Amino acid sequence: MIRQYINRLELPREPGIYIFRDYRKKPLYIGRATSLRDRIRSYFLSDLIETRGPRIVDMVMKAKSITYEKNDSVLESIILEGSLIKQYQPYFNVSEKDDKSSQYVVITDEAWPRVFLARARDLEASKKHGSLPYRIKELFGPYPHAALIKEALRILRKMFPFKDKKSYDPRHDRFYMSIGRSPENDEKIDTEARKKYIKTINYLILFFKGKKQIIRDRIAKDMVEQAKAMKFEDAMISKKLLFALNHINEIALIKNDSSNSMNSDTHHREHRIEAYDIAHLSGTNVVGAMVVMINGEMSPPDHRKFIIHKQKNDDIAGLGEMVFRRLNHTEWTYPDLIVVDGNQNQIKIVENILKSRRIEVPIVAVTKNDKHKATSLIGDESITTKFNKAIIEINAEAHRSALAFHRKKRRII
Repeated sequence: MIRQYINRLELPREPGIYIFRDYRKKPLYIGRATSLRDRIRSYFLSDLIETRGPRIVDMVMKAKSITYEKNDSVLESIILEGSLIKQYQPYFNVSEKDDKSSQYVVITDEAWPRVFLARARDLEASKKHGSLPYRIKELFGPYPHAALIKEALRILRKMFPFKDKKSYDPRHDRFYMSIGRSPENDEKIDTEARKKYIKTINYLILFFKGKKQIIRDRIAKDMVEQAKAMKFEDAMISKKLLFALNHINEIALIKNDSSNSMNSDTHHREHRIEAYDIAHLSGTNVVGAMVVMINGEMSPPDHRKFIIHKQKNDDIAGLGEMVFRRLNHTEWTYPDLIVVDGNQNQIKIVENILKSRRIEVPIVAVTKNDKHKATSLIGDESITTKFNKAIIEINAEAHRSALAFHRKKRRII
């Protein structure tokens, strides 16, 4: 019966939030997942009591139905999860309700609003004693996992540059202006700059309220109006913001999620890993292959093959051409991690291409011996350690795919 019920739900592999409900449809437990299908199914495995404990078993036994909401990103799932837990206060999310070390996102009510995190216990104590040193415009949370909401704010600050708690320090503010994380303004009374900043803050508020589509529509409208007014620089900024909003890079969120938390429902697997490899014979019949892994599983429909135009014995140049052409396909979902065959030279060529497009994606290189066996991984150690198996597997598949395509091309010729 349970298997039939789960199959009827037609659970997607995308991220989102899910709700276990009682016979009155009241939420018993709210969680988030990188893959709704994998996560919800995990509650009906035989080892649930060993992996999740008696409390969760009790929750599953009491639940009469499950609903879910698919999101575009883990980032949105984290924000929505916190909002729903605050709204419904589900009994089995007790750790989220009682944890006084939870974090709130504070947006101040000032001429130049500031955005920062405040611990629940500090915020409550300040309110109680009337000693809050700022007026609050918006308050979002509480978020029980500090590392996650900190990383979420870091990602959001790239899209919506904001002033933080220490922005009163000119040196601090100038530094964040220089890296594009704080709005540029020469004077606190700069009316035009302040007007743009308030718009940015309003976008941020809408994002926390789960209204990303409204943000998209407004940015698209602004872009059209800016182009008509021949404000091409502003139109380009709007275009880049729209692109960033549609291609949120959140690998660090997945890395930082805690598997020990009761409500930590991410499985520490990448949304999308892409691996690239080149094959040729002394610089002839040069081809490339891109293979894709989604949520830990190969995704053949997303694999791509390339005939490399630069017919020469230069794997680095071939890799560069392939990645450059791949990035021209903005209709393909951008990866959360890129895997290449080689060493720092291959990493460097891909890094330069990504930088030219203002795209940030971690890169890992797989170094092999003369028998094409992986000997070491080069890249962020936290990534190479956690995703070691997936990286080696997708790298081997890219090599196999490129070699098969090369052989096929030689036979045709």
